[in-house]
Amino acid sequence: MEAPTRSSAGDDWRRHLTTRLTVGLVLAVSLLSVLTAIVNISTTTIDGPFAAYVPAYAQEAAGFTGALTGFLMVGSALALRRGLRAGWWATLLLLPLTAAQGVLQASRYSTPLIALSLLAMPVLVLSRRRFDGRLSLSTTQIAAGAALAAVQLYGTIGAYHLREEFDGVNSLLDAFYFTLITSSTVGYGDITPNGGSPRALLFTMSVLVLGVASFGIGVGALVGPAIQARISKTLGKMTDSQLQTLDSHVLVLGYGDLTEPIIDELEAAGLEFAVVSRDETDTAELTDRGVAVVQADPSDERPLERVQIARASAVLVATNDDAADALTILTARQLRPDVRIVAAATDRENRRKLMNAGADDVISPAELGGHLLVKSALDGDSTGLIERLLEE
Repeated sequence: MEAPTRSSAGDDWRRHLTTRLTVGLVLAVSLLSVLTAIVNISTTTIDGPFAAYVPAYAQEAAGFTGALTGFLMVGSALALRRGLRAGWWATLLLLPLTAAQGVLQASRYSTPLIALSLLAMPVLVLSRRRFDGRLSLSTTQIAAGAALAAVQLYGTIGAYHLREEFDGVNSLLDAFYFTLITSSTVGYGDITPNGGSPRALLFTMSVLVLGVASFGIGVGALVGPAIQARISKTLGKMTDSQLQTLDSHVLVLGYGDLTEPIIDELEAAGLEFAVVSRDETDTAELTDRGVAVVQADPSDERPLERVQIARASAVLVATNDDAADALTILTARQLRPDVRIVAAATDRENRRKLMNAGADDVISPAELGGHLLVKSALDGDSTGLIERLLEE
């Protein structure tokens, strides 16, 4: 019995270590990419091994874009931390880019960036199975992203088409720069429409209005979920980021008098677990104790999917309501046919019903307590029996 348990625990430990190593390496590459870009931009002398083979303009472009790539990789690392497959693909595309930028920067300071990027690639590939979460975007977030992209595209194409009526627009890069500083209301004044051109003036005003609106929607779509996550945490709910990290954990569905000893035992054993409870007061109390808890109906499919029942190692159901527990067991069994489900029956007559609902084993605390009382009365001491039960 112990060998599989130790093997499973070892596999879980290696999986968590691999995941943390991957996220740590990606964060290190992102920070090194930014720092390397800053150092190379501020350095006038390029003395790297590839300096003689890379044109000066390519070195400068790689330096400026290296900082941008580093910041993008911070975002992909955060997505990896949540277990998202989209973050894995983004990192897979960015790592070769950071390595290439290190080569093009042609500086001796770029060597650590190249080496770390190449080292992170096989680690990322080997940990592919760990990052299987789906990126769930709301309609508002999709609309915000589309609006931001559409305004930048509109402004860039329009400014380049009207470049003869602008002072300072000579290329697509100039047109994009004008659109970006206008829509973000920075407006340095180095690129301006000709005063005698009504078309250029009207176009600039349209870019300004549309840009402000799109940036407002974008900020709302990004900040709104963060505020909602903070409120959810205050009310005793796990955030989506916390839920995505659950793996090989024990699910405790429902909360009652019978559940409290279970939570104490799981905490004492150092096992990862999460609780789903429909009661707001119980949820708040568990949150104050630092217990991972989600306030929801444990018999609903959606909450069980959110607490990663697909990756759970076991499910425990033990409240004071056998009827509600039976429905919870039925839902858990439908979502995860292969997981082990253990339940407690308040009324021993309901033991068979909970088994029929899908539980692998059902324990009746009243029946167990009766056996212990009789054993203690006849033998005078039930300590040995209790210790054997706990060991099993």
